[in-house]
Amino acid sequence: MSSASTPTFTERHVALARAAIAALAAVMITFTGDHSAAVGLSVFSGFAVATGLVWGLAAWLVYPTGRRIPAILLAVVGVIAGIAAGTVFRGPVLLSVLIISWALISGIIELIWGLRDRRVPERRSNARDEITVGVITLVLGVSALFINVGFELPYYIKDADQEFTLTGVTILVGVFGGYAAIVAVHQAILGFSPARPLPSDEPAAVVVTGKADND
Repeated sequence: MSSASTPTFTERHVALARAAIAALAAVMITFTGDHSAAVGLSVFSGFAVATGLVWGLAAWLVYPTGRRIPAILLAVVGVIAGIAAGTVFRGPVLLSVLIISWALISGIIELIWGLRDRRVPERRSNARDEITVGVITLVLGVSALFINVGFELPYYIKDADQEFTLTGVTILVGVFGGYAAIVAVHQAILGFSPARPLPSDEPAAVVVTGKADND
């Protein structure tokens, strides 16, 4: 393939962009002492919108016409969830609903995408990555279902001579941060891995060895 026909934006770039966005979200949550609903919604909003825009760009530049629907769906879900997180009704319930809804819907889309790609020989290696991220995202959604954002557990640290409160919101924001870190590492490994060989339209040459007639 000539350099003129080489795409400038590929699936590798999609993975690296997703890794950067997820890593930024993980860092913001990790190094922020305030794990309130407002902070969680702000980080999730930026993460969802940015990831949605990456999928939208990928649908336009990376995938052919017959394979754009999953990317478009992921873009729409991400942008809608991100915009919803920035509404005036910011609170623990909204954070929980958005993370659960986004994770379950996005996870199902990416999982089905990967299962379908397994049927295409040249897409099987990519299918494994799609299935992996889809399952991880579904785990986030299912985990968030069991986190009660109204939960509060006061505790006292003697050395600090101070009382703290562990809340369901703190746990939920922490779980989302952990998810973002895992996705960041997975997508970074995928993005920096050696390029996978593309299928050739021409059949491979067959070398036949044997004895000469006069042997």
